[in-house]
Amino acid sequence: MAVHRKLGRGFPEVVFQRALAIELFKQGLKAEREIDLPIYYDDKKVGSRRADFFIERRVLVEMKALEALVPAHHVQIINYLEAFKVPVGLLINFGASSLEFKRFVKTLKK
Repeated sequence: MAVHRKLGRGFPEVVFQRALAIELFKQGLKAEREIDLPIYYDDKKVGSRRADFFIERRVLVEMKALEALVPAHHVQIINYLEAFKVPVGLLINFGASSLEFKRFVKTLKK
């Protein structure tokens, strides 16, 4: 990804957020940064949480700037997808020597 290639690693997460916002804008994507999204329980709003990015009102992006991702980060984005009622999420870590990213898709309940 261009942001990781140009900046490398070692910066705080907010620096990567700002740079990614620029890249998304250049790509013509509508991306909202650090917005409060409602959290639902049994289809009732029970609170809100700030998401790093919400792209095109369809994809949630959770960013990290850590040496490595751990399973708790996977659990976090899976929970966000369920609570925010968003079908697709990306977990991106800018802190590793190579960019780490993982796509999550919420399965439909039958």
